[in-house]
Amino acid sequence: MGDLSVETTPIPDLLVVRLDRREDARGWFKENWQREKMVALGLPDFGPVQHNVAWNAARGSTRGIHTEPWDKFVSVATGRVFGAWVDMREGDTFGAVFTVEIDPDVAVFVPRGVGNSYQALEDGTAYSYLVNDHWRPGTAYPALNLADPTVAIPWPIPLADAEISEKDLSTPLLDAVTPMAPKRTLIIGCRGQLGRALQVDFPDADLVGRDELDVTDAAAIEAWPWHEYAVVLNAAAYTAVDAAESPQGRRTAWAANAGAPATLARLSREHGFTVVHYSSEYVFDGTAEEHSEDEPVSPLGVYAQSKAAGDIAIGTAPRHYLLRTSWVIGDGSNFVRTMQSLAAKGVSPSVVADQRGRLTFTAELSRATRHLLDTRATYGTYNLSNGGPVQSWAEIAQAVFRLSGRDAADVTPTTTEEYFAGRSDYSPRPLNSAMSLAKIEATGFVPEHATVALERYVGVSADA
Repeated sequence: MGDLSVETTPIPDLLVVRLDRREDARGWFKENWQREKMVALGLPDFGPVQHNVAWNAARGSTRGIHTEPWDKFVSVATGRVFGAWVDMREGDTFGAVFTVEIDPDVAVFVPRGVGNSYQALEDGTAYSYLVNDHWRPGTAYPALNLADPTVAIPWPIPLADAEISEKDLSTPLLDAVTPMAPKRTLIIGCRGQLGRALQVDFPDADLVGRDELDVTDAAAIEAWPWHEYAVVLNAAAYTAVDAAESPQGRRTAWAANAGAPATLARLSREHGFTVVHYSSEYVFDGTAEEHSEDEPVSPLGVYAQSKAAGDIAIGTAPRHYLLRTSWVIGDGSNFVRTMQSLAAKGVSPSVVADQRGRLTFTAELSRATRHLLDTRATYGTYNLSNGGPVQSWAEIAQAVFRLSGRDAADVTPTTTEEYFAGRSDYSPRPLNSAMSLAKIEATGFVPEHATVALERYVGVSADA
């Protein structure tokens, strides 16, 4: 008996849990699974969906080594077992072994891809385990022979004297085992500016555009193997801000920007993957000088309203990162490319000077995504743009003209009202788009200065 604690082991993410068991004359009581306390101590919030119990009638009953494609939380209700685990995942620790005796005071968290086995040390041992996925017919996974000489598990009861199933006696040795590959990453909207940037930081990801997977299509969603993914990056969005004000645009914007995130949040809950969704400072009305993550949404136009609805929906996923960004620039049509083209053609444009914010280059947005996932930052909403001072669109246009060899004075500042004078087919814009970057900086991420990124981008674009 003692305080609840969590201990690491030589196998990455395999954790030993010392339980707080309370005993008196009547018997004992323990919180065998206590999500809030255990997660606070470092146990993954793995979301169990099934509870199984294996009754071992006699001492010496031995089971394993099974490498199921889900996480497990193992313990005993009565009796004792000698537990043994072998890392069967791809990587440097393939074949690593850890053993520990489990009685009612001890539990072990077993991550996906680690082979699980045990030997009952007492008659009448009840071995209990939670798993975070349902068994599916036809599911194949690696198994390892209990007597494999390479891992050399020191079974307390010789295997020749143990009760072992015919199936477990026929499993292969380690040199014949194919290591278990990790769950994959999926990039939705892979052909857009952000989708192309994400491919650089996630080179092994599966890539889908709308032709391969339409997240607004119920049949397509039902047919997709979501259980095979650990991370889903949703780079798909409807971004035609002014067109969203039309009847057809309104329907399309809401389906892509609100309906699809709601679907992904539901799938994340059901299949346990982490979903990363990208939003916009348009969810705010721009009356605050700088927007923080906890500012209530106050969208102005249809596009903004659909994005705000998507933010609310994605927040229902237990494992989610919502990255709010502004003034996105990447590989495709965008404001900087337009200004470069006008500079090259000798055009002297008028550009609004009363909308202020920071550019976000897609490479920086992708880098931030990789950082949050790799550091296992706390799930939730993060603002992300490039760093540096807040600027107006006119100031950015003037900088592009200078970098393109034109006089900055060839860009004439104007107001939003003057720019859209006489037009009724446009959506209102937030005048202040600057966002606080303090939260993501607190995770150790340092945003690159927007001026540095702009100079590189214009230089690369000019060379191309």
